[in-house]
This record gives sequence, C-alpha cells and structure tokens, in this order.
Amino acid sequence: MIKKVFIAVVVLIAIGAIAAWFIFTEKYANTITKNADFIVNDIGFIKEFAQNDSVANKKYAEKIITVNGIVSEIEPVDSIVNIKMIDTITDAFINFTFQEASVVEAKLLKKGDTVSIKGSCSGGAYSEILETIFITFKRCALNK
Repeated sequence: MIKKVFIAVVVLIAIGAIAAWFIFTEKYANTITKNADFIVNDIGFIKEFAQNDSVANKKYAEKIITVNGIVSEIEPVDSIVNIKMIDTITDAFINFTFQEASVVEAKLLKKGDTVSIKGSCSGGAYSEILETIFITFKRCALNK
C-alpha cells in the first residue's frame, strides 16, 4: 500500500514538473505574424484610456494591436529596447517593449520617426507617481 502511494506521489510530482517546465519555457509566436485585433493611432488610443481606463482595458488587454504614431523616446535597456509614444499635451504615454527578434530594427528608429508598431497590450492605468496615464505593450515588432 505504501509503495503504491509512493509511486503515485512520484508520478504526480513528475507530471507537475513537466507542466511547470512547459509553462516556464513557453515561446510566443512572433507578433508580426499575428493579425491585429485593432488598428489605432497613438493619440486617439491614449485618449480612449484617459476617458475610461476600465472600459479600455476590457476592450484592449491581451489583444494584438497595431498602433500608428510618432516615436517620442527610445530607451535601450540591456538586450531589449523600449519605444515611447507620448501625448505632448497630457504627458500620457504608450510604452512598447520589443521582442528579441525585433530589437535590432527597433534600435534603428529615431525620435520623430512615424512608425507602425504591433504588440500585445498589457493594459493601461493612471500613475499617481507620474500623474499621468500610461499604457504598456509587450512582445512588440515593427509593422511593415
């Protein structure tokens, strides 16, 4: 009886370890090959979050979105790069974190460039510290 319980526990631990390994090593498909759920412009998108971030988050969170706009800032960080589009009137911004496969292209961008960026929207919120709206994207790529 104890032997059967021991074997069952070992099997469950092995299954759990395999499941955890698959979850932690999961690779996402290249964003550029995905179809966008929405195509928006930067300022209109920011305004939608400013009007009601709860509604905007329900609509856009974890969706693939193409955002057309102007590069305001480029922030290379270690092996990644972040691109920002900023509403100069409200200082609200969209922050795009580029996926590994697209970092080289993103680093070639310059402030003022008009671009189309596709990524997975993580959502937006009002920051008490920054006193502005911010919207974040992950797994981004330049949309060609």
